[in-house]
Amino acid sequence: MTEAALGRTALMPAAPPRPELPVLRLDGIGKRWPKAPSPVLADVDLTLDGGTLVFIGGANGAGKTTLLRVAAGLIEPDRGEIRVRGLHPVRDRRRYQSRVGFLPAGTSGLYARLTVAPHLRLWARLALLPRGPRERSIEAAAWRFGLEPLLERRVDRLSMGQRQRVRLAMSFLHEPQLVLLDEPLTSLDEAGGDLLTGALAELASRGGAAIWCAPDAAKASFDRSYWLEHGELVPA
Repeated sequence: MTEAALGRTALMPAAPPRPELPVLRLDGIGKRWPKAPSPVLADVDLTLDGGTLVFIGGANGAGKTTLLRVAAGLIEPDRGEIRVRGLHPVRDRRRYQSRVGFLPAGTSGLYARLTVAPHLRLWARLALLPRGPRERSIEAAAWRFGLEPLLERRVDRLSMGQRQRVRLAMSFLHEPQLVLLDEPLTSLDEAGGDLLTGALAELASRGGAAIWCAPDAAKASFDRSYWLEHGELVPA
């Protein structure tokens, strides 16, 4: 992946969010797993305004994935508050989830015998996209991640890097305000990394934000960088 700075092309979102609200706000987030000697997250505070790309590094098991899953509204913290554009992950669940894109680590989430196009259509429905813009969003995601020649190919006949591009397309497809990336460069070649950089630039240009988690810093331009150590975010 080249070390290109993220662009800031002026693109207007279909439904502009209230500008005074941060894209993501985590206040005093704490999480401890049963029988664990110490909390995996301890009073984590993090605010992301529009156009912000944040890197969070840390050792394996430091809690990076847990932090992303909390921000995605998939697991509840033991304490603290979470908001995406002012929305609560439980009380405003439908609107909250429609504004979040989440790429889990690994290679899961794909059906081996299903081709790429049905994957994108299924995800568009799961992401609560209205019927009208659904096909247009699918076409845009396929173009953004270079999947147009692969739309009729079965997933089990794709390379690991091509599968990762499918998973990335699914994460960005519904034009979320917040994108959460867990080790997004897995199996990607340089061209795939550049496609991801372009997608993040477009996200920032329309006022969105992203968190990129990985054990080591990636070759990308970040507005802020942190390390997760002993359950706490430490500026890098």
